[in-house]
This record gives sequence, C-alpha cells and structure tokens, in this order.
Amino acid sequence: MFQRNLLPLLSEELDHAPAVALLGPRQVGKTTLALEVAKSRPHLYLDLESERDRAKLHQAELYFEAHRDRLVILDEVHRSPGLFPLLRGQIDQARREGWPTGRYLMLGSATLDVLKQSGETLAGRVSYLELGPLHVGEVGAARLNDLWVRGGFPPSLTAPNDARSLRWRESFIRTYLERDVPQFGPRIAAETLRRFWTMLAHHQGGLLNMAQLARNLGVDVKTVGSYVDLLCDLLLLRRLQPWHVNVGKRLVKAPKVYVRDSGLLHALLDIGSLDALLSHMVVGASWEGFCIETLLACAPPGVTGYFYRTSAGAEVDLVLAWPGGDVWAVEIKRSLSPKVERGFHSACADLKPARKWVVYPGSEAFPLGADIQAIPLPMACAALASFIG
Repeated sequence: MFQRNLLPLLSEELDHAPAVALLGPRQVGKTTLALEVAKSRPHLYLDLESERDRAKLHQAELYFEAHRDRLVILDEVHRSPGLFPLLRGQIDQARREGWPTGRYLMLGSATLDVLKQSGETLAGRVSYLELGPLHVGEVGAARLNDLWVRGGFPPSLTAPNDARSLRWRESFIRTYLERDVPQFGPRIAAETLRRFWTMLAHHQGGLLNMAQLARNLGVDVKTVGSYVDLLCDLLLLRRLQPWHVNVGKRLVKAPKVYVRDSGLLHALLDIGSLDALLSHMVVGASWEGFCIETLLACAPPGVTGYFYRTSAGAEVDLVLAWPGGDVWAVEIKRSLSPKVERGFHSACADLKPARKWVVYPGSEAFPLGADIQAIPLPMACAALASFIG
C-alpha cells in the first residue's frame, strides 16, 4: 500500500466541488485511492463494469435520490455515458436541498469519453484530477532504479522479480490493445496499434514526425494523427509541447513524444532488467522521459511542462512554466558527472529562468556554476512538491 500524494488534494476537491472526475490509466490505483479518501465519509461504490452494479442504476434517478447523503463512487464511468445528463440534474437538486459538495466521484481510464460527456453536461459542476503511475516521491529514493526499470504501475513495481514484472506489463499492453482501446476509439487492429506504439518507443523523446511515421506504418498522416490522439487520450503517451515565446529566434514547433510510463516503454522494447536497459541505446531517452514524468507529477497544480529548442541549437529538456509567469529550466543527464553544454546556456539566455537545474542520477546536490545546480531526481521531486510561491 503506497501513500499517494494526490490524496489530500482529492479530499479537498470533494469538500469544494459537487463532483470530481479522477482520471488515469487502468491498474494505476484509482479505485484504491477513491476508497481510501471515502473512509472518512459515508459512501457507496459502484463498478460500472459489473452487471450487478449496472442493474442497480436501472432506475438511476431513484437510486441516487435514495443515497443523496452519501458520496457515490462511479468506477469506469465511461461505460455508462448516459448517466451524465442525469447527474447534472441530481447535482442541481442536491444543491437546492443543502448538499452542495462531495456528491459524486467518477473514475475513468481515459480523458476522451469522460471529458466529452462531462464537458457537455457538467460544466461548472465537476473538478478534474489525474492520477498517474507511482513516482519516486511516493515510492522512495531507495527504489529509484526499480521504479525506472519496471515503471510505476503498482502490480509491476511490486512483482517478486523482474521477469514477473515484465510479464505483467506485456499482459497489460495486450489487454489494452485487444479490449480497452476498442471501447474508446474506432476499431484498430491490435497488431497495427502495437507496431505503432513500438515505433514510438524506439523514437522516445524525439520530435513527432507524422509523415515519417505514416510512411513506416503504411497509412496516411491523418490516421497516424488519430493513433497519437488515442494514445494521448488513454494517458499512455505524452506530447510535450514546445515553449513558444517571442525571443526573436526560430523555434522548433513540433512536439516531442514520450511513452509516459518507463516500464511500458521497456516492455515494448523487450527490456526486462536494469543491466539490459543500461546496455540499450534507448537508455538516455528512457531516463529523460522518466525524469520528465516524475517532475511533472511532483509539481504543484498549475505548473505546465514544455521543452525549448531553436534552430541554432539552444535547447532545454524541460521548461516548467509557473502560474505567476516564472519559468524553470531543467536539463536531464544520465551521468554521475553531468556537464552543461553551450546549448543550455544559450537557451537560458533566451528564457531567463528563475531556476536552472541539471537533474542527474546521483545522490547529492552541488553547483555546476554560479546559478546552475546539479540535483538528484528524488531531491528535485521533493523540492517541487514543497515549493510555494
């Protein structure tokens, strides 16, 4: 049982919003977190993949009215999209009767169906939170390498050995391709989408070139775009957008793409152990993506991630944009003796960041220059999580 950092925020949102949508991939721990937060309040739990629980909602309006004094947890809510118009009326009625907050907690395995439906009918009534895989701030620095190799899905991380962990991830990928993807998007041959996902794994951290991917896959660019959109909506792929700011330079405008969970990345590439990873050509890109996901997961709400690159070679791996307008520049190195290259200095001259970090796999922080600090990933994660201002 891991203590998820999202727990206090989820509890706070339930205290202030009538409905909360908790989104995240399957097996990431949404149900466990929902039941944990529900311990402190009267609640009931409905799994909408269960025929028995769906049958309880045959007369859904009467059922919800009978349990208006409880938090209703609706798991896999995308399975019953017809509930959303009904929930709108129930929320408004509960407000009039003195129950303005904490009525519904909806759990979904993707953004697209949940966001489409709730965006149409629950505007102003629902708060959105995203639960990703476990990160080092929740697992601890002692298991950093296990987390990197196996990824943050709890069943994968807690498997008794690397072989079992890899087997679980391979089964997870197959189940997603064969069962879950058809629920959310147009029917795509599992073998085709597997090849596409594997192509992206080989291209981890690269600029998204849909024309090249389309040629390699033998489909048109529009089809590739729909595949990318689908994997992003399933919260399995990240498009890291370029930082656009008027600096008078020619900026790279294509996004970078990352398989979000490092364990799934390694399963797609048949990498089953730390030794195998360290000898694989994807090791640097894997570490970069792992660090980016960790830092974004640990950052306070409202912080957005970008990358920065100019045609002249100025580059920052991760730009953290804060709500107040500040930016932090983060370079990621897979070396115990990290060095800052000229491109980072040039980019910082353009961006004028409030902080300059070089995240590396060591155990202590030290200065690399007057205003640049080398910092271990767990320490950077803790600093972001505790930062106010």
